[in-house]
Amino acid sequence: MKCLSVCFAVFVTMFISACSSDHKTPAVDQAIDNQSRDVLRWEATAKNVTITRDNWGIPHIKGKTDADAVFGMLYAQAEDDFNRIERNYINAMGRLAEDLGEDELYRDLRMKLFIQPEQIKKQYEESPQWLKKLMVAFADGLNYYLHTHPEVKPKVITRFEPWMALTFSEGSIGGDIERGVNMARLAEFYGNDMANVPYPTKPTHSPDQLTSEPGGSNGFAIAPSRTKNGNALLLVNPHTSFYFRHEAHVQSEEGLNAYGASTWGQFFIYQGFNERVGWMHTSTYVDVIDEYAETVIEKEDGLYYLYGDEHRKLETRLIELPYKAKDGTMQQKQVTAYFTHRGPIVRSHNGKWVSVRLMEEPVKALVQSYIRTKAQNYDEFYAAMKGLTNSSNNTVYADADGTIAYFHGNFVPRRNTAFDYTQPVDGSNPATDWQGIHPLEEHIHIKNPGNGWIQNTNNWPYSAAAEFSPKKEDYPAYYSGTTENYRGIHAINLLTNTTDFDVDSLIDAAYDSHLTGFDVLLPPLFEAFNDLPSSNPRKKALAAPIAALQAWDNRSSVESVPTSVAVFWGMDFMQAVRNRARAADVSVYTYMESMASNDERLISLKSAVDKLARDFGTWQTPWGEINRFQRISPDIRQHFDDDAPSLPVGFASGRWGALAAYGQNYGQGETKRIYGTRGNSFVAAVEFGEKLKAKAITAGGLSNDPSSPHYNDQAAVYVSGKLRDVYFYADDIAANAEETYQPGQR
Repeated sequence: MKCLSVCFAVFVTMFISACSSDHKTPAVDQAIDNQSRDVLRWEATAKNVTITRDNWGIPHIKGKTDADAVFGMLYAQAEDDFNRIERNYINAMGRLAEDLGEDELYRDLRMKLFIQPEQIKKQYEESPQWLKKLMVAFADGLNYYLHTHPEVKPKVITRFEPWMALTFSEGSIGGDIERGVNMARLAEFYGNDMANVPYPTKPTHSPDQLTSEPGGSNGFAIAPSRTKNGNALLLVNPHTSFYFRHEAHVQSEEGLNAYGASTWGQFFIYQGFNERVGWMHTSTYVDVIDEYAETVIEKEDGLYYLYGDEHRKLETRLIELPYKAKDGTMQQKQVTAYFTHRGPIVRSHNGKWVSVRLMEEPVKALVQSYIRTKAQNYDEFYAAMKGLTNSSNNTVYADADGTIAYFHGNFVPRRNTAFDYTQPVDGSNPATDWQGIHPLEEHIHIKNPGNGWIQNTNNWPYSAAAEFSPKKEDYPAYYSGTTENYRGIHAINLLTNTTDFDVDSLIDAAYDSHLTGFDVLLPPLFEAFNDLPSSNPRKKALAAPIAALQAWDNRSSVESVPTSVAVFWGMDFMQAVRNRARAADVSVYTYMESMASNDERLISLKSAVDKLARDFGTWQTPWGEINRFQRISPDIRQHFDDDAPSLPVGFASGRWGALAAYGQNYGQGETKRIYGTRGNSFVAAVEFGEKLKAKAITAGGLSNDPSSPHYNDQAAVYVSGKLRDVYFYADDIAANAEETYQPGQR
């Protein structure tokens, strides 16, 4: 236990001793006074907070006020993984290159086109007083953690400021800026200002887009009419990179009582529940980002762009980009960026400059993200959704009154449907501008459908509630930019055929092992094989693998050899035809299902069988020997080792229809086995009744410290497809408590 007041007194004494009376300045005295006041404030706040860690290491944070709870929440997050908190903020503020070097300069430029500290600070000052208190508590909790843990050395941010919370106010994995601005095209446009900085082709820490797990999540809401106990149920099943969010329970005497997953560094439960309501966000394909091809005109006094009959002057901003050079010194690049009234110029297209427009409402977004966690019924949650700033997500909802609901997107700009916004539109035509924002009443929305269930798997909304789903023809095309997917087909089959759900059977559905994609992908392969003449060498070479696949029930498991063959075939097949699918302007799945040739199917099967034999000694290798869970490194970019301990996993990628998505790292030249990196990361199943019941799991464990007992304590439960009990009530928390302490006392 640390005695903070003594530690601080020693610090002050040492500092004053080092600065003799001849050398002290008013600035030094002021710095000591400010630090002293900060520490006293932090210590006073800490006395209003208790953190109880249960036997899984999950923190149950209790504060007198909401601000006290936020203070404790961020302190607890920092205990579990300060590195990811800092990384999220240096990324959000465009400061990655200060840590990782010049390879990240274009990523920083992309963020700084939108995130401008002086503007954010002004928005902070204009924020509601209650929100400012929470932002102060956010910064105080992190700064107090750093104060009490001097051994932790931040890479860039040595002191957090309250306004920083507004730079990262929406908790999705990959926000609008990252989705809306192609970094390679940005580099091509601004490259002249960044001499000798290599153009990014893809992030150095990311796998190939094709082999990486598709982004997305699952959300199910079950009405009382289809449950065993007559209570509404909710499945919370985000598919993110592992360790992307922090599981916690946050309470205050002001009515906060939320449990779930928070993105590192944010002070609201992003996906989860309170005693009365629950919410699950899935990535949306509502069009919320648009590009405009601008007609730029050069004049003596600068650059202008055409807008109707006007020549409007392009705004210019000098963006400073500090970075750590290879010799460890700090250097800086400068870029002159251009802006129209819609947003920054981010690339060129067909000889024109292209500007981008997206939502820029950090205060409203942070308000909405927080107040929905305190909603007690559908009306209050609906009122929160009227903030219209949850721009990248759909929301599946359930509550203790038995209401289930679905919100498709939340930020929908109104547009002139005469234009095709899937391509850059003519920026010189004012008719292409947004015409306001659709109010919530005009959004795609479902409440208490007659079928008794709602599902979303990042598929379109037109199958969300069976025959009670909204109709595509009733909405502009920009309301949904996707179609059905294999996970959606899987979910619909399960939900349609079950009428007596409880928490356990909902979990069973969430982990159902059927890979629905192979229901449609394999029959054409079998036909291709049957069409081979008996004299063809492939007939004999592929007979045994084909027989294994034909006898397979299309379910993945640790023991299944056909799962190995099907997955390796599917990945090879996808890689082989993706360029032809792109040339045909169809999805790779459409091409694989109905447009590929027999040769393409069979060549990929032979390639897959050969790879299995080469890497594992035989193509008859069970899936669990190949597909593994391993956590041996606390680094943000995980490292894997075939010689280190790992656990077999029966799950498969969501690209093949697995609901319990398990996205794999395909070696990248480092390993032969494949290791999970994303997909099921936090999962919760919740029953709302007179008393809430819930079960949950976090991939691996909550702490990112390899020396912690909670670094990998959930791994075995995770790979089993089982969930542990959630301790929500005081008696359960006390009965399963590992330790209780105040911030600064651990």
